[in-house]
Amino acid sequence: VDSFDIHTRMTEVVGTLDEAAKAGNAVAITAAGWDPGTDSVVRALFEAMVPSGTSFTNFGRGRSMGHSVAARAIPGVADATSITIPLGGGRHSRLVYVVLEEGASLDTVKAAIKADPYFASDPLEVRQVSKEEMPFVADASHGVLLERVGASGLTSNQHLTFDMRINNPALTAQVLVSCARAAVRMKAEGCVSSYTLIDIPPVKLLPGERMANVARLV
Repeated sequence: VDSFDIHTRMTEVVGTLDEAAKAGNAVAITAAGWDPGTDSVVRALFEAMVPSGTSFTNFGRGRSMGHSVAARAIPGVADATSITIPLGGGRHSRLVYVVLEEGASLDTVKAAIKADPYFASDPLEVRQVSKEEMPFVADASHGVLLERVGASGLTSNQHLTFDMRINNPALTAQVLVSCARAAVRMKAEGCVSSYTLIDIPPVKLLPGERMANVARLV
């Protein structure tokens, strides 16, 4: 179970893990976070309810764990925090706070971050902070607003929204635990493959017996 989160490589990773899972007679679950992950399930349900339409995923404002890790990997960066700022309509900008290693050039670091594929498609601002200042800007909060506008059958003007404000590491960890529970159950049922959250029945993620959850939630 892992929380790989590069959307553009997802089918490649699922395919690779599928081969490994079948070779090892195992269950693999990837993208086990909130986006990709639980947000993917919400987007799928939105499309089931409103098949014709447009969806928008608006992240933030908050710290992106993946973008922060990518920024820390840039040569000359001792520490980094990347803040996602929503611009609306599924567009975002990135504000990256960096602590530089001794002798590193801020301009060189800015250029390297901008050239990274993880950052290349979004407006970017890089600000230098001290080691002492970093804890005050490294906010663990995050959030998302999912929207879909379109038609159900012949009826238009359907507008769906899902909004949450969260502690990013805590929610990601909770989804990983829930997916581990599902993986154990699926393996016991004879499943051998690679899965994402849209492949998994939600009831398998929950503690407790299936029928008790059906009685409680349906």
